[in-house]
Amino acid sequence: MPVEPDKVEAQDDARTPYQLPFPKDAAEEIVVPEAIASDERVWVPQTETVSFRPLCLNASQGYWMNLLRVRQSGVLSRHRHPQPVHGFVLKGRWHYLEHDWEAREGGYVYEPPGETHTLVVPEDVTEMITFFQVNGVMLYVDPYGKTMGFEDVFTKIEMCRNHYEEVGLGADYVDQFIR
Repeated sequence: MPVEPDKVEAQDDARTPYQLPFPKDAAEEIVVPEAIASDERVWVPQTETVSFRPLCLNASQGYWMNLLRVRQSGVLSRHRHPQPVHGFVLKGRWHYLEHDWEAREGGYVYEPPGETHTLVVPEDVTEMITFFQVNGVMLYVDPYGKTMGFEDVFTKIEMCRNHYEEVGLGADYVDQFIR
């Protein structure tokens, strides 16, 4: 049975790249070929055993996406999120003292705005890596909610600039992740 001409055209059209110009002021894509980097210099240390790998630092909208890597069991931090957070566990597992669930490898976590929790990596986990999208600010708090410190996309950018300069990649290495 012959194929109708308009169906052939539609099939060919499906493999034709978009032909019009992109918006003049659109930001460039971010492509990170080796997100779980083997080059230790791209991991930004926060403590001796906690580091992050930036993927997108969106200064214009106030969020960041990164890989959080923890290489020792124990309590990581107690913090609050005024905006939603999304997480996907790539390696290991973790939980919050305030909840009875555990985030396991291959699992997704949605944290609603206003959530306060204490992240713990269990004793038998030697390395945990989780992809997080954090919107807005992360407030570090005491057990009664008093703010003890904060992180936002701008403090993350500053940490990256300082670290990348120190390890020889150059302070501007972080620019590829900023939008």
